[in-house]
Amino acid sequence: MRTQILSRLTPFKDRLQQPLTKNKINVLQINLGKKCNLACKHCHVEASPKRTEELTPEICNQLIELIAKFPQIKTIDLTGGAPELNYGFKSLVETARKYQKNVIVRSNLTIYFEEGFEDIPEFCRQNQVKIVASLPCYLEDNVDAMRGKGVYDSSIRAIKWLNKLGYGYDLSLDLVYNPKLPTSEKFSLTPNQIKLEQDYKKFLQEHFDIQFNNLLTITNLPIGRTKLYLERNNLDKSYLSFLQSNFNTDTINSLMCRNELSIDYLGNIYDCDFNQMENLPSKMVNGETLTVAKLLEMGSLDVLEEVITASHCYGCTAGSGSSCGGALT
Repeated sequence: MRTQILSRLTPFKDRLQQPLTKNKINVLQINLGKKCNLACKHCHVEASPKRTEELTPEICNQLIELIAKFPQIKTIDLTGGAPELNYGFKSLVETARKYQKNVIVRSNLTIYFEEGFEDIPEFCRQNQVKIVASLPCYLEDNVDAMRGKGVYDSSIRAIKWLNKLGYGYDLSLDLVYNPKLPTSEKFSLTPNQIKLEQDYKKFLQEHFDIQFNNLLTITNLPIGRTKLYLERNNLDKSYLSFLQSNFNTDTINSLMCRNELSIDYLGNIYDCDFNQMENLPSKMVNGETLTVAKLLEMGSLDVLEEVITASHCYGCTAGSGSSCGGALT
């Protein structure tokens, strides 16, 4: 059965009617490292408190130079691990704001209660950053099952804290929904984003009197801990087949990989965070792997012609599509 499913899996590039080309780059998504105070079951980065990999001062300085050099960059998107926990976080935020870039911080919310990080909410407010926070369900049991006992309660307290600072009102606070990991081959796509957002807002307002701006629905891609989970449960090939069967051509034009560069803590360049975790670095026409240092040397961000694709790309193009900004259609 598993062999038959695999034989039906079409390489993603063969499903496209034409090459997946890069557009003009206006977003840098920077993964500051794998250090995190949580170890979520679905984490595609496989981050945890035991991980030590993080940005170095050398690469941080290169990134600061990159941000300063290119006016075409509109958004700096900081992720991790817990980005706030890794080296260079505040320096990159302050540099990006100095050069009038929009800044997104992808937060797990619970980091605010770790010793030494209590100032992060106020720091974010002062720098007018947009917070995108993981809350994979509005129900406590589901969140704690995916992210760890007590995470839901800490997350609710963190959102209340942010609300008092103006987040969810004048400052942008978006929440991220992830589906539960499947226990059988009865897979499902992410729910309708607009309808689910209404459910989230109603529940969180009624039970906790808290506000947020937008809900972003993100598909669990078969990468990192999700991939390991699927493999352990013999669901990996059938899950990919399910994603492929729901391929939606209408998502292609809006894929995040087309106008962004993803950068790891070593300064390597990728088309997206998912390629980064699958160790698929971006390559120029001559086959040379791209780095931040190389971009600075060349004096251009627009040196890539095509996006490197793989089977996990079916996750971004299934159903309504999925990106770091939520549904695509």
